[in-house]
Amino acid sequence: MNVPVSYAASYPHTCNKALYVAMALLFGTFGVHKFCAGRVWMGILYFLLSWTFIPTVIGIIEGIFAAFKPTDSLGAIVV
Repeated sequence: MNVPVSYAASYPHTCNKALYVAMALLFGTFGVHKFCAGRVWMGILYFLLSWTFIPTVIGIIEGIFAAFKPTDSLGAIVV
């Protein structure tokens, strides 16, 4: 029997790769991708700084980097 291996058992901050990349590229300004990954305080920080457009640039960069990260058998990445 082939049992799927997931990063979620070993790492606290994991998220589905496709969801994380989409959220980072589309809503990175507001930190939605950080909330998706379980990093609530980072999400709040992104939201509070969203008027500066700095989180927008960082969100796009994080989305691009996440697109090239390897996934586990369930499609999750460590963030």
